[in-house]
Amino acid sequence: MCGALSGGLMVIGGLHGRTSLNESDQPALKLAGQYRKRFVGEFGHSQCGLLRETVVYGPGGLGSCGSLVERAAVILLQLLAEGG
Repeated sequence: MCGALSGGLMVIGGLHGRTSLNESDQPALKLAGQYRKRFVGEFGHSQCGLLRETVVYGPGGLGSCGSLVERAAVILLQLLAEGG
């Protein structure tokens, strides 16, 4: 899995994850699913190797993982701003 995606999922867990076993984990799971869907919609894959081949270093690619991480962070921030 892409580190940018997994990092975003950790942020979601930190902000919306449950704090006890008695709480539902559905809010965080729903938001995580939405983030992954938007990430894959933007980049086409969630696997690091495929992203590096096609999005980062492929023809017309971003040129670095840093650009992908920045775009992934914007996706996450937009999702959170929408009420996540």
